[in-house]
Amino acid sequence: MDKHDTLAAGKVWLIGAGPGDPDLLTVKAARLISQADALVFDHLVGEGIMDLARADARRIYAGKEASKHTLPQDSINQLLVDLAKEGLSVVRLKGGDPFIFGRGGEELETLVASGIPFEVVPGVTAAAGCAAYSGFPLTHRDHAQSVTFVTGHLKDGTVNLDWPALARPRQTVVFYMGIGAAGEICRQMINHGLPSLTPAAVIRNGTLPDQQTLLATLGTLPHRIEESGIKPPALIVVGSVVGLHEQLSWFEKA
Repeated sequence: MDKHDTLAAGKVWLIGAGPGDPDLLTVKAARLISQADALVFDHLVGEGIMDLARADARRIYAGKEASKHTLPQDSINQLLVDLAKEGLSVVRLKGGDPFIFGRGGEELETLVASGIPFEVVPGVTAAAGCAAYSGFPLTHRDHAQSVTFVTGHLKDGTVNLDWPALARPRQTVVFYMGIGAAGEICRQMINHGLPSLTPAAVIRNGTLPDQQTLLATLGTLPHRIEESGIKPPALIVVGSVVGLHEQLSWFEKA
């Protein structure tokens, strides 16, 4: 076996699996997945990505869905330490990018405290991947000079965000994990100065064959979500770039 086909024992690779489409994996991510002794993977790791793993590799599901956690975060952190101490090469797979609302930093802090070596492999974050597949440029000289990624679900369960900053004009705001709080998000954005006619959208299962893009405005989005029955995993995108969907959409028309 070539030396490049053997990963170091007792080490963890924290890898972003991208927004869903396996073709959006980085070359490095695909190589490491195919070589690891053990893989700890999340709910949002796209179908087909785990098919790259060795037939004899240990596969451990650590998925998190809304209000339903297979393993608590502290248990996942300790699991990575335990697997590495067994002398295994461990891949920790997270949907999107592990450092953008992926709790990757929390997991690495535990590895550091336990003396476990690690590497980080970035991935295409959901906002970038889903927006690209929906025809929303996150920035555009005529529409948005900045883009903000924000979680719609804080650690304490609230949606207490910096609304004045989020409601500034000429920017794009992407809310991760915000479907359950869509009513509050839209209400606060309008209350802090954005017109109710500001374009807004939900992207569900972005980059996957069953991707669904729901177009609306801040004033109509909560009703549209309720009416459609759309469920997570999904992102909310707010800003005038959403209005470019009809012109620039390519994936859902294919």
